[in-house]
Amino acid sequence: MDERRARRTAAAAGITVTGLLGVVARAKQAGLIDLAKPVLDELIETARFWIGPELYKEVLSEMGEV
Repeated sequence: MDERRARRTAAAAGITVTGLLGVVARAKQAGLIDLAKPVLDELIETARFWIGPELYKEVLSEMGEV
């Protein structure tokens, strides 16, 4: 599936779009996971999830992990 196209279609239909980083953040906020860093690291290593180094640092910082 073309992610950009899917996001545009969902937004046009009034559906709130949450990306993977948002899902991980919500899981931490809800107490489903203790730390986001190990989850992100596993996604990067195993699922080949790509996140730029600056965004990686920013996301962890916003979650209080840096």
